[in-house]
Amino acid sequence: MGDTSKPLMLVAVDDSNHSFFALEWALDNFFVSVGSNHLFRLMVIHARPTPTTFFGFGGPGTTSTDVISLMDVDSKKAAQKIIEKVKDTCSKKSVHNVPAESVEGDPRDVITEAVDKHHADVLVLGSHGYGAVKRAVLGSVSDYCAHHCSCSIMIVKKPKTQVLN
Repeated sequence: MGDTSKPLMLVAVDDSNHSFFALEWALDNFFVSVGSNHLFRLMVIHARPTPTTFFGFGGPGTTSTDVISLMDVDSKKAAQKIIEKVKDTCSKKSVHNVPAESVEGDPRDVITEAVDKHHADVLVLGSHGYGAVKRAVLGSVSDYCAHHCSCSIMIVKKPKTQVLN
């Protein structure tokens, strides 16, 4: 995967099934099916929330600094588990040595900065499938990236599961 002459595919993940579906989809369609002669280099980026995102959760006798410190440790542990899951997902598809990094910050900023920093040619994102109201309240990372990233973007939608009678 070290051939820098190949275009870079950057896959953004969080702790959702949607983002890991997108990673698996990218692996299946661009890496596994073409054997060892991949068309792209692959890199995975994870944005983890800053502890100050959760500011104000301190109870009586707990200083905000203590709470932030504990949340920071928890956030780093959770991020490490996600990176391990990324490596495991890639290994199960026989795609090895995939660089994966976790960066603290708002996903919109982390992803757009990673695209620029690593000169990504394609960004792959999972779609959370939020409805209009939830998307309006939370904002859409994919919408933001579509307007601010300097590369092509692929939004992978997880098929709706059908309920069988």
